[in-house]
Amino acid sequence: MYINDDVKYIGVNDKQIDLFESLYPAPNGMAYNSYVVLDEKIAVMDTMDRFFIDEWYEKLEMALNGRKPDYLIVHHMEPDHSAGIKYFADKYPDAVIVSNKQSFPMMKGFFGDDFADRRIEVADGSELSLGKYTLKFVTAPMVHWPEVIMTYVPEMKLVFSADAFGKFGTLDVEDNWVDEARRYFFSIVGKFGVQTAKLLGKIEGLPIETICSLHGPVLKENISYYVSLYKTWANYDYEEDGICICYCSVYGHTKAAVEKLADNLKKEGRKVSIYDLARSDVFTVLADAFKYSHLLLASPTYYGEPFPFMGSFIQRLKERTYKKRKVYLVENGSWMPNAANRMKVALDGLDIELCEKVSTIRGAATEDITIEW
Repeated sequence: MYINDDVKYIGVNDKQIDLFESLYPAPNGMAYNSYVVLDEKIAVMDTMDRFFIDEWYEKLEMALNGRKPDYLIVHHMEPDHSAGIKYFADKYPDAVIVSNKQSFPMMKGFFGDDFADRRIEVADGSELSLGKYTLKFVTAPMVHWPEVIMTYVPEMKLVFSADAFGKFGTLDVEDNWVDEARRYFFSIVGKFGVQTAKLLGKIEGLPIETICSLHGPVLKENISYYVSLYKTWANYDYEEDGICICYCSVYGHTKAAVEKLADNLKKEGRKVSIYDLARSDVFTVLADAFKYSHLLLASPTYYGEPFPFMGSFIQRLKERTYKKRKVYLVENGSWMPNAANRMKVALDGLDIELCEKVSTIRGAATEDITIEW
């Protein structure tokens, strides 16, 4: 991947991974990005996941072309980016490790060494000159770990953005950036919207022409569009006026009812997505729940509670501070429907507009479900 003459890409595509962080499905793999800034002094931007250190080192040596690096900039201590720090330090004993002061205790924990004799601690606004290029550091606490920093290079109008603006998928797979970046954001970063919004406030005024994330492609066009999307996500605003319908169904009656509702809404010109929570990737569903302005939750009563997949989904919503949406409830119960009452309890505390009207089905729906938009 070409960035410019003085910034070389030395990342790796992981095509073997099935679950990123042992939790999030990665059907198109994952990219672990690392970069080298070549100047009078050389800065390496992050290392690599432990399974790809050898491949990364070969790329690093090619980029260095016989030179030695002066600095290793550590933006984020999560092991998919930091596993090679000790390896790098041993290979290049004269190089200095540069990071937020919170990173070094983490290094001690991972590697048994905090590099006290060869490190530079940077804070918000700190600068490091490489020659013709200046590295300006921006702290990004809880986006999505407390030690995270970003690096802005004003002479290039380029930002190394850590995990921000990242996405699922390897770099050789053509997919929809927005969909996979949204799923990545609300899976991993979504709980920290307030912190992300503060970060965007720090970088919003900077002239930016290139974003180099730790995951996903280098962004060189429509930068204002990507920043605007991130601002929408960080503020928990919806992208589109539409509805995400999430249901559980044991014998198909709840499914039939909400599918008929979805068809009716589509005929009205509404945008609709619909998911069976027992058979869908919960993190894809979460991304759509945040995408749209409305959410409908439909569940049979099971042991006096919502069906287990519904309870789990609501917990995921709460973990990510779901808010600013109108939410409808549909319950089913042949003799004692109680799913809606329990869903209300589970949703308590969220900043949502919960529709007072609950649609109750007793076995099979004899009338169409209707909602007030």
